[in-house]
Amino acid sequence: MAVRLLGRVEKQLDEALQHGHGLPLSEYRALCALGRPDSGPSLRMGELADRIGLKDSTVTRLVGRLEARGLAERTSAAGDGRAVSASITATGRERYAEATPTYRAALGNALEAALANVYLADLAAWVRTGESAVSGATALGPLPGSGK
Repeated sequence: MAVRLLGRVEKQLDEALQHGHGLPLSEYRALCALGRPDSGPSLRMGELADRIGLKDSTVTRLVGRLEARGLAERTSAAGDGRAVSASITATGRERYAEATPTYRAALGNALEAALANVYLADLAAWVRTGESAVSGATALGPLPGSGK
C-alpha cells in the first residue's frame, strides 16, 4: 500500500510541475540537488545519481536534457579528465525557484490525499474487523442482552 501511495504522490508532483513549469519531477530533483549549498559548484554525475535515486545512465540523459534547455551544464571534473560533473546555471536556479512553490503546494495536497486514503483504509479495516467479531459472536449464540 505504501508503494502505491508513494507512486500516486510522485505522479501528482510530476503532473503539477510539468503543467505549471514544463519541468518533470526528475529534472526538478536534479536542479534541487545541483543547487544545494552543500553541493559546491558542481556534482559528479555518479554523486548526482545517488542524491536523486537514479541510475548513472539515466542521469547522463537527464543532465543532457537540462543542458539543452540551458538549465545545467557539464564540465570535466577537476583532477580527473574522464569524470564529468554537472552544475546548475543561473537560468536553472531561476526555473527551480519558480517551480518550488508549485512543488510544495502539490506535495502538501498529495500528502493530504494520501493520508486521507490511509485513514479510510484503516477505518475500513477496523470496520471489517468489527463486523467479523460480531458475526463470529452471533455464530456462537445470541449476543448478551439481545434477548435472542
